[in-house]
Amino acid sequence: MAPSPTTNNNNNKPTLHHNNNNNNNNHPESSPPIAAATTTFYHHPPPSLEQPQPQPVVIRRRQRRNPRQTPREGKSLTIQPPYPWATTHRAIVHTLKTLTDTGITAVSGDVYCKRCDQRYQIEYDLRDKFLEIANYIVENKYKLRERAPPAWMNPTLPNCRFCGQENSVKPVIAKKKKSINWLFLLLGKMVGCCTLDQLKYFCKHTGNHRTAAKDRVVFLTYLELCKQLDPTGPFHRF
Repeated sequence: MAPSPTTNNNNNKPTLHHNNNNNNNNHPESSPPIAAATTTFYHHPPPSLEQPQPQPVVIRRRQRRNPRQTPREGKSLTIQPPYPWATTHRAIVHTLKTLTDTGITAVSGDVYCKRCDQRYQIEYDLRDKFLEIANYIVENKYKLRERAPPAWMNPTLPNCRFCGQENSVKPVIAKKKKSINWLFLLLGKMVGCCTLDQLKYFCKHTGNHRTAAKDRVVFLTYLELCKQLDPTGPFHRF
């Protein structure tokens, strides 16, 4: 049925009553339903869901070995003591009490003259030399800040008893590190004559920090040897 004409008061022209509302919501047939659009959008999963989840990366770190635990493969836990004042463990000496109780009151070692190449032995009084070094450490321990003083780094060497040359007699340090005469070097204040590699060996087998400058490793060597001689003395780092 045709729409009924009406009269417009303004221009007296007949008009038709049509619904001219352009809102698309009133015409569901003009656009796809929301549900349909949603179904179409998620027809394929998002790309992120299609990709495999990354596996956690496991970093395997080599377990650090306690420096005072077992030595490397092929080496025994104990050694034959190279000196009467040395123990069966590398870089470890007997206590002062043990040594004096067994009648050891002096420590000797091989030396050589840089000028005349003469080789001979020097002997140090155990108690006197130890007390001299121990008293110095007690008085200056915190002032040193774990750094060896110049007198320890570049020790004044003994004079040669054969040619008389001053400051020329150096200790003979064994090529095999397990045979180094550590107590003799301590009493003669000649630990600084060791190479950094030899000092690191000592610190390794005594549980001390060894990846440091030489002045610190020398200090720790002095401190450790005094602590071995007198475990109850004031020779701990802190």
